[in-house]
Amino acid sequence: MKLSYLWAAPEVNPINRKARSVPFLNVFNVYGRVFFFSWWGFMVAFWAWYAFPPLLTHTIKTNLGLSSAEVANSNIVSLCATLLVRFVAGPACDLFGPRFVFAGTLLIGSIPLGLAPLVHDAQGLYISRFFIGILGGAFVPCQVWSTGFFDKNVVGTSNALTGGWGNAGGGITYFIMPAVFDSFVARGYTDGVAWRLSFIVPLIITIATGVFMILLCPDTPTGKWSERHLHAEQNLASHAENAPAGGFVDVPGMITDKASSGGNSIQEVEKKPQGHHNWDHEAAISKEEMLEAAKGEVVQKPTWGMVVKVLVSPQTLFHIATYMCSFGGELAINSILGSYYAKNFPSLGQTNSSNWAAMFGFLNVFTRPLGGVISDILYKSTGHNIWAKKIWIVVCGCLTGVMLIIIGRTDPHHLPTMIGLVALMAIFLEAGNGANFALIPHVHPHANGIVSGTTGAGGNLGGVVFAIIFRFMDAGTNYAKAFWVIGIMMIGLNLVFCWVVPVPKGQIGGH
Repeated sequence: MKLSYLWAAPEVNPINRKARSVPFLNVFNVYGRVFFFSWWGFMVAFWAWYAFPPLLTHTIKTNLGLSSAEVANSNIVSLCATLLVRFVAGPACDLFGPRFVFAGTLLIGSIPLGLAPLVHDAQGLYISRFFIGILGGAFVPCQVWSTGFFDKNVVGTSNALTGGWGNAGGGITYFIMPAVFDSFVARGYTDGVAWRLSFIVPLIITIATGVFMILLCPDTPTGKWSERHLHAEQNLASHAENAPAGGFVDVPGMITDKASSGGNSIQEVEKKPQGHHNWDHEAAISKEEMLEAAKGEVVQKPTWGMVVKVLVSPQTLFHIATYMCSFGGELAINSILGSYYAKNFPSLGQTNSSNWAAMFGFLNVFTRPLGGVISDILYKSTGHNIWAKKIWIVVCGCLTGVMLIIIGRTDPHHLPTMIGLVALMAIFLEAGNGANFALIPHVHPHANGIVSGTTGAGGNLGGVVFAIIFRFMDAGTNYAKAFWVIGIMMIGLNLVFCWVVPVPKGQIGGH
């Protein structure tokens, strides 16, 4: 690892043009720019998605006359739309490309975000939070886009950084929304007007991010989405390898189409300007790695049979179960943590409770990337043994469960103790998120969008399940009991699929 990797133009895989380092300090380089918009776009989406909770415990609850049960119900509703969007977003990324799915999610989600100030009762809150949940689906194109631009040796790190820095939006919202609200109150607005005006800030930034994503970034490392398979085919041919029969060569994370006899031939593509090849320089890889990238790490056009086969495979089920625990737990805890602090420490008030709860989300800046970086280190140090990545996921999940049980059984009323235990739990919980999507690019690489979308939806399913547990523990007020119950569930779900081999036997690519 050289320090210059942080800004220098990366070496790339000569077949799929994926970068083999992450220039995240260089937005002028196309790989650095895509990396920036991947994490920034998801961070903005997460912030807007969770714009309600920081003000919901006191201000909005009082203004709308809500009960604790209705607040808990709204937390569940907000996750339902995201579950559906994430499930659809995976195949949509394969069909239309992750960039347009990403930008579309932001722009469509900004509509209900802009209408949020019109809420005046519990029913309106449910409807608003359901449709704002569309923004949570941005996670899937964020990860698929990152996977499409960064090679196997760094994809764990790139996915963990984009996901982790994006998840930090869950912490940022706990700082920004109360601060914006307080600034409007200080200008003389009533609480009922001030919380509604606060939504203007995430609305403007969400729209701007979606527009600039379309204007400033490419679909793939090889250029246009419609030409992706032809460029990969050309790259393989130019390195004295034979393209696979049928022309199924593509950049991983994208859907492959056969070049029609009436379409552009490789020779015709060669006559077109290839300016994007000047973005980077090629890494030296073996013939076997080239063939594996061309034949195995390509996303094929999904059929119902292939989708069902991928969805019911033990490898996919493992990722659904473990991400259900890690990200699902994060979503549910993020929704109630401010209320938990306010209950155990009433003297904190709304703003201070929100600030302490923000720490949980902000830790994603370090913890989720830590999970991916450790995963990549284990992968390299064990001679590219994928089992190392899988074991790391299970370790993170089980340790998270243990910490949740400790918090739930002790129910701390000493603030430093509570903060310390929550921070330690968050390290393993959020590292588990990064570890999960460090392994996913290796699993069914021909169906990367499907696996990513289904796993992301699994995370939201976990969020719904765990939010329901919080909701029905003494009418949504016994947070401690919910913590230890969820902890036991996490340990069980992480162990139930731990025996499954990381990738299907006989799989070409992804190793």
